[in-house]
Order: sequence, then C-alpha cells, then structure tokens
Amino acid sequence: MRVVRVTRFGGPEVLVLGEAPDPVAGEGQVVIDVSVAGITFVETQIRRAADRWHDRPEPPYVPGGVVGGRVRSVGAGVDAGWSGRRVLGRTGQTGGFAEQAVAAVEDLLPVPDGLGLPEACALHPDGSTALGLVEGARIRPGEWVLVEAAGGGVGTLLVQLARSAGARVVGAARGARKLDLVRELGADAAVDYSEPGWTKQVIEATGGAGPDVVFDGVGGEIGRAAFEVTAEGGRFSVHGAASGRATTVDPAEAERRGVQVLGIEQLFDFGPHKHRWAEQVIARAAAGGVRPVIGQTFPLELAAEAHAVIEARSALGKTLLAI
Repeated sequence: MRVVRVTRFGGPEVLVLGEAPDPVAGEGQVVIDVSVAGITFVETQIRRAADRWHDRPEPPYVPGGVVGGRVRSVGAGVDAGWSGRRVLGRTGQTGGFAEQAVAAVEDLLPVPDGLGLPEACALHPDGSTALGLVEGARIRPGEWVLVEAAGGGVGTLLVQLARSAGARVVGAARGARKLDLVRELGADAAVDYSEPGWTKQVIEATGGAGPDVVFDGVGGEIGRAAFEVTAEGGRFSVHGAASGRATTVDPAEAERRGVQVLGIEQLFDFGPHKHRWAEQVIARAAAGGVRPVIGQTFPLELAAEAHAVIEARSALGKTLLAI
C-alpha cells in the first residue's frame, strides 16, 4: 500500500511518498480502508521537532492521527458487525497517511448516515477540542466571545458553538477570505489581527466592555493583546500557540482584574472526554446544528503541500488528505 513518511525532522519536503506492507489487525483492532485523513497544525510542528507538548515519534514515521473510511477487517475479539461500516478511527500520533490504517476498536466512531466521511473527519479532533473548550469556558447567553484564528479548523467550530450557546461573537483572523467566512458562520463582528489597532475594533464591537470570553489559539503578541482587552471578571482560555509561544499570564495580574485564566494545560485533561465530545459534535453535524468547514483537500502524494499550506496560515477551515 502507499504511505507518506516523515523521513527526518524538517520542513514539508521531508514528507515522502512510499510503499509499506498492508497492515494486519491484532487483537482488539480493525484495519480501515482509508478514504480521508485529517491534518492538524500540531502535526506540522511535531514534524519540525518544534512542538513542546507532545511525544515526538522517531523518523521515519507515517504521520496522521485520525482517518475516515470503511472497516476492511477485524482482529480477534472484535465484533464482526464492524466490518464494512463507515467509521472514524484514531490511530494515535502516527499511521494515518496511508491507504490502510489500524485502529483499536475503542477508538472507532461510527459515521451516521447523512454525514460524509470528509465532514466527519473534519470534526475530529477539532470538534471535540472545540466542544471541550466551550464547556470549560461556561459561556452564558448574551456574553461576548472573542475567537482567535477564527477561520481555522478549531476556530470555525468555536464560532458556531459559541453562537449556539447564545453568545455574541467577534472572530479574529487574517485576511479578507477568512473574515468573510467568519461572518458567514454567524459572527457578529470580524477583525483582522494582522492590522495595527485590531483590539480597538474588538473593544468597539463589544460596546467598550471587551469580550467576556477569549479563546486564544495563537499566543504570542496576539494572545497577549487579547488578554489585555478581556473584560473584568471574564475567562481567558488558551488552547494553542500558532505563533510559536503560548500566552502566559501573571496570576497576580489576572486576579487583580478578576479574569479566570484557563491555561494550555487544560488540554492535558481532555483525553478521557474526547470520545464523548466527538460523538456529540458528530451528532450535531449530522442534524445540521454545526457545519465543518473543509477549505482544501489534497491527494496523498501532495501531503507536503498540505502541510505547507497549513504552516503558511493560508488554509481556510480544515485541511484534509483524500486517499
């Protein structure tokens, strides 16, 4: 079967198409005929050896942690009823950029009728992460919510989930295409955080009070600026460091302003809940309650281009590989 491997740590060019033996399902496992594979920003940073929060596979390795497809075969101890079913499968950190992938049966999610495999794959893990962040921030109807990187995979879902919770949303992103998408998804205002004075626009949009909740997926100067305009008594939720550095806040400063800071460490506690959150967000999507945004899809042999687009911040919504 065809696979794409990370041959060494480095730029997108280290992703190389090759061949590998067809996998065999072990006890408690299934083999999936992969139709689509998801990609996350974190995976691009692991490939660069730049990520500080996840275990680092040893090259050469096949990247990709989530795949969508049909169950080809089942191993010992697995209900034969899984055979032929459309599923999402979590493969761990590796194994997804391949024509066939192995997943443990407990890491399978059935894909309901009416929801395509690409749409389902676009919802996990981004959708489960977004749902966990929204639960943790305890959004109340009528509150103002600022979503950074609102045109990305997690951001587009956060905009929709915050709106569903009754909040008013300011989406911050870079460039006209992403701002148009943010407005289309229901944001009350959209601001370009690559422009000077963008936080003044956030203050104006929120009637001078600032956002009650901030979802910080960028960090660096943008994350710090977003914290500065968070309303007194608000919540500042960190979930990413696309800038290369997660936002850190002096606890004394946060206490003085009455701002609850949910640091990036909150993600470490998400693991036991991700399966449940994924089931919930997939069900909501199947019912039309949330729309995954797939901005671009690449064939397996162009995995390097897919990684490059994500790292260049030019990707709209979710980026997928079609296999």
